[in-house]
Amino acid sequence: MSDYPIIRWTEAGEEKSAIWLSANGSPPPKRIVIADDTIKADDAYRLACEGTALLWRSDFHNAKQLLQAIARRIDAKTKTRKEKKPPATPKGHATSPLQSPTHYPLHNPLPLAGEEANESLSELNLKEAFHQNRQTQAQRANILGMVLIPFNADHTSPLRRAPEVQQACVEVYGEVSEPYVTSLRELQGIIGAYEWRKKGVEIPAINSRIHPHYGVFSPIRGEYLELVANAPLPAALNKNSRAFDIGTGTGVLAAILAKRGIQHIAATDMHATALNCAQENIAQLGYSKQIEIVQADLYPPGRAALIVCNPPWVPAKPSSTLDAAIFDPDSRMLRGFLNGLAQHLDEQGEGWLILSDLAEHLGLRSRDALLKMIDAAGLTVLAKIDTKPHHPRIANQDDPLHAARAAETTSLWRLAIK
Repeated sequence: MSDYPIIRWTEAGEEKSAIWLSANGSPPPKRIVIADDTIKADDAYRLACEGTALLWRSDFHNAKQLLQAIARRIDAKTKTRKEKKPPATPKGHATSPLQSPTHYPLHNPLPLAGEEANESLSELNLKEAFHQNRQTQAQRANILGMVLIPFNADHTSPLRRAPEVQQACVEVYGEVSEPYVTSLRELQGIIGAYEWRKKGVEIPAINSRIHPHYGVFSPIRGEYLELVANAPLPAALNKNSRAFDIGTGTGVLAAILAKRGIQHIAATDMHATALNCAQENIAQLGYSKQIEIVQADLYPPGRAALIVCNPPWVPAKPSSTLDAAIFDPDSRMLRGFLNGLAQHLDEQGEGWLILSDLAEHLGLRSRDALLKMIDAAGLTVLAKIDTKPHHPRIANQDDPLHAARAAETTSLWRLAIK
């Protein structure tokens, strides 16, 4: 018996079934109808909105065109629901798309978002916009996930003009012994991730490329990598050249630390996909002697002179497995890193917390709350190094969260034991 969920439908008067595969954790559809080139886009859109999945039995490229037509209808309906423009950038926040990193020593007071008496109207509007945007995106993903593609057990599709995606599917789904069905939208993501994995992401800090696997967060936000590459290393490394990279993902931060000359680095993650990804990248970069990949929920055994962590930046519940690199429910990973730091740091060692303040601008976590977490963990702030992100979404004024993104700052917090 298969351990995968089974989906069932009626086709040509017969009961049919297949296993359901979703690397993104999407639940199997409960209602399925057969669809081909004869279906109208409006009818397909209506069925998808009602929760009825369309199992495609015609040309693969026509399925892609149908998915695009459904997406256009979703976006058109969403646009008509907009009642007003996104709120303006809150007064006093920077809007420059890129600034040079700025170093704030301890004797310069850090700005405290918690000094505000109450949330401003803009903050309340942004918080509401954030939750509404997430709900809209989740609904959009659910509807687009209703176009289904059949596959044979060898990861080939019986559809006409279907692309050769065997290797891409093997890397995500592994070997299967039965025919299966998956969503076309997920398949497109798998194909895109496979091409991205082959090409890699150029990382100037290591003069090489990192190759992200499907489901592992890609290091495309270069500003936080620059912070780790340029921050002053703690003197404690002279006595013990050992560092931890907590939640390593692709292994990119561990690679940057190895490039900077740290001799022994333990890079941890709890997810097998991330561990395999990091192991592959570290081997390709030639850092296997310096970096050990360790499966752990946060910390490995022992202490280190430098401990680095780049947790998910937004305290909210992930809506899919791919969201887990962005959303951290109740700041679980952030709290875990801070609360365990003191017992794993060498004397005079440092913990580097890489964190965006986007959550503060969205009203999801205040600066005061963050500082209280740091204090409650027995830590003190030595310094904070700031830089402005420079991703394309900052310039997109149609984004409902534009005001928060324009005000965003990415920081490296240098922490030490009190």
